This record gives sequence, C-alpha cells and structure tokens, in this order.
Amino acid sequence: MAQKKNASVSYDAFRKQLRSGDIGTLYVFHGSERYLLENSLKALREQLVAGALADFNHRRFNADGFSVDALIDSVSTLPAFAERTLVEVHDVDVFKLPEEARQRLAALITELPEYVCLVFVFDTVAYAPDGRQKLAQLINARAQVVEFAIQEQSKLVRWIAAHVEHNGKTISPADCEHLAFLTGGSMTTLVSEIEKLCQYAEGDAITRADIDALVTPVPDAVAYQLTDHIVEGRFNEAAKVLASLFAMQEPAQKLIYAITMALRRLHLARLYLDEGKSQESFAQAAGLRFAFQARALFSAARKRSPEECRKAVLASARAALAINSGAKGEARLAELLTELALIFREAK
Repeated sequence: MAQKKNASVSYDAFRKQLRSGDIGTLYVFHGSERYLLENSLKALREQLVAGALADFNHRRFNADGFSVDALIDSVSTLPAFAERTLVEVHDVDVFKLPEEARQRLAALITELPEYVCLVFVFDTVAYAPDGRQKLAQLINARAQVVEFAIQEQSKLVRWIAAHVEHNGKTISPADCEHLAFLTGGSMTTLVSEIEKLCQYAEGDAITRADIDALVTPVPDAVAYQLTDHIVEGRFNEAAKVLASLFAMQEPAQKLIYAITMALRRLHLARLYLDEGKSQESFAQAAGLRFAFQARALFSAARKRSPEECRKAVLASARAALAINSGAKGEARLAELLTELALIFREAK
C-alpha cells in the first residue's frame, strides 16, 4: 500500500520506491531531462494500472479542458479489480488557478485516498510554486517533488556506454564524455544520436571521428568550440566558428558571456597552477561539468602568463560592456578576437 510519509525525493530515491513498490499518493514531476520524466511515468503506469482495466484505473488531464471538478471525480473513483488508480495532471499551472479552484484543490490534496496516486507533471510549464499560497505550502509539505535534472558526467558516461552496448557496439569513456558534451548532456537528445551512430558508424567501436561526423552539436557546444579556440590562440579557427554561430542566430550577448567566462576560467587556471593547486579543485571552483574542460584549460594556462590572462579578461569585459550598451555585436566580437590575438600572440 502507499507510503504515508511525503517529502521531496531525488530521482534515485524515486527509482527505489518503484523497485520496492512503496509508491506514494502525491507526486510532482518536473525538470529538464524529459527522457527520465517520461520513463518514470511509464514505469508508474506499468506498476499501478497495467492489465485489462488499465483505461478505467488511469486518468490523464491536460491544460485544455482541465477542471478541479473533473479531477475530484477521478480521484474519488475507486479502482476496479486493482489496488490503485493513477491520475496524471499535465502542464496545468495549478498555482495560477482562481482562488476558489485553488482552495478546492487544496482540500482534495489534504484528503487524498490511499488508493490513488496523483501526479502533477510540469513539462512545458515551469514548476514555480508561489510560497505565499496555501496550495504551494500544502504541496511542498505533502507531495514528493521529483526533479528530473540533466545527469552528472559519471552517470551519463555509464548510461551512454550501456545504450551503445545494447545496440551491439562499444565506445570509450572519453568518447562518451565527448558525445554527452556535444548534445548538452540531454538523454532525450542522446537516444536519437546513439541510434544514428550505431546505425551508420562503421566498425564495432564508435569513435570520436564518427561522433564529429554524425552528431549535430547543440549551440552551447559550438560556443565552447569558439572559446576553446580562443584560449588556445587559434584565432583563425575561432573566427570561422564565430561566423557559424552568427549564422545560427546566436545572440551576441550570449557569445560574449561565454567568451568572458572562458577567459576568466583561463585566468583562474593560471592562478591555480601558480599556487600548486590540483586540476580537480580547479574544476570544482570553476563549475565545470566535464573533466576534459578542466584538462584543456590547465593545458592552455600553462602557455600563458598571468598578465596575458588578466589583459584578456579585461578586454572581454570591455567588449561585454560595449555590446550590452548597444554596440553591434558581430563587429565588436570580431574586434575582440583581433585584440585577443595581439595579447596572446597567435599560436604557431
């Protein structure tokens, strides 16, 4: 039977509940990793409402046509030849309902029957509870709020390797990391890219060359390529990537932010090297998700003096101020590349 204790839980803790069958009565699902969210809903359906009467014991509401009355009716309907019912409410911003509707919803949540599992799913609508509302306070106290976030590097590497192996091929941890980076770490995107790689890559192993040839990088990954060329002093390549980013209509404010952040991290890496601090501590301080980013910045910092790094940060700050004050982004970024080339003395 459903557990009585409610509290926010991690995704891993929720998976343990699924395995044990100790499933609660009220959940909130939200987060940017849609793949995990959808798979968790699928697992709930299979565990709670599978069988011939699944349609009777399972109800789903969307924003169109949603009403608290209909939700109350569904929650109040006893399960047929089963222990539980599952009621899903998708992309209904319950915190923006009229006051009377919020009060009735709060009363429903207060007296949820143990046979029901009610899940509020925030996918295209952001989960943004107003802490001043009684309803938000009640949900916070009684619901198990599960955030499906983009997974950390180590989990993604294992997950990618397992999916590639399931498709009959192999891939190295370093190439798993590279693939995760190019896709932004989104499992939703990775699923289709892995299928494409396994279908079209020649040989038994997926290589970095296969990944670079077949995978379309997300704009943030392309922006990283730009900053990587800059910190390594490859300004001709940086100019080409910058042109491609403008062709993708990436805003200049976003690009100057990426460049400034990369140069600040380069300066920090130089300081960490001078102080004899570790690459691991630098990665943590710089907020880097992937180990190869820290390795690359440490390598680049060894080629630069502290004064060069400081001047580069100041140059990017001046460019950021100009762009944010109305200067033409494309022209000002091109000027910045020229200025940085003079500071770093283009690598041979």
